[in-house]
Amino acid sequence: REGRRRARVLWAMPTEGAEYRLFRVRKTIFQMLRDRGYMIDTADIEMSEEDFATSFSGEREALTILVQKRDDPTDQIFVFWPSDPKVGVKPIKRYMERMNEVEVKRAILVVQQNLTAFAKQAIVEICATEGLLLEQFQEAELLVNITEHVLVPLHVVLSKEEKQTLLKKYRLKENQLPRMQVTDPVARYYGLQRGQVVKIVRPSETAGKYVTYRLVFQ
Repeated sequence: REGRRRARVLWAMPTEGAEYRLFRVRKTIFQMLRDRGYMIDTADIEMSEEDFATSFSGEREALTILVQKRDDPTDQIFVFWPSDPKVGVKPIKRYMERMNEVEVKRAILVVQQNLTAFAKQAIVEICATEGLLLEQFQEAELLVNITEHVLVPLHVVLSKEEKQTLLKKYRLKENQLPRMQVTDPVARYYGLQRGQVVKIVRPSETAGKYVTYRLVFQ
């Protein structure tokens, strides 16, 4: 009887194949873009595994995304999905050429494993000379949305105006604020850059909520 029950549990568990991983990663990417303020169709976030399996051609490159900010149509971002498990220089240059063609300054790279040392160096050099920003995430980092974890408090990214209002209100210089590294998982999720400020809201038994602020630094 125990064996039959275990078999039923295993049968009910979703497959952990490459296609199912891509389905989960793609969903997290769309949630991330929405939370960064980009225009995202709810249908893309809510797409079922079955619908994804039907529409997915098997080619990772076909998953490429290009979206714009809700409050600024000129502020766009690409999401590229390299087909090679370990990404070299050639696809990096191809992506950056495409960004320049359509005048998009920012992109996210979703890789299966990692980048070669030469690819990493190429990104540093090209971004520095052409003013581009290319973020990198491994699939394993995007299998779940870290901001939905019960232990991760609400993070709200402040605009430049809101940051200045905060500093003026409390008569602070920005270097007096507590800090958050640009490599922090939540900072990476929101695509935060050095100098940005994030408001962190935690539940409080006495005050209802407890608010702190963090300055992102390199």
